[in-house]
Amino acid sequence: MHVSEPGLVVVDLAAADDQTAFAFHSALASMWATTAVERTHREPGQPGVRLRCYLDMRQQP
Repeated sequence: MHVSEPGLVVVDLAAADDQTAFAFHSALASMWATTAVERTHREPGQPGVRLRCYLDMRQQP
């Protein structure tokens, strides 16, 4: 995904399970301002879960 402003980042995460995905998101949120995430999604026929969040590296959390 293309983001038009410097410092804005789209993070697409593939993880083994929800706990891992949310732990990674929490680590990002401790360093930068991020969007809230409430759930992951699963791709039919694919292992694990996916999560997308957006972060702003220009702002501290």
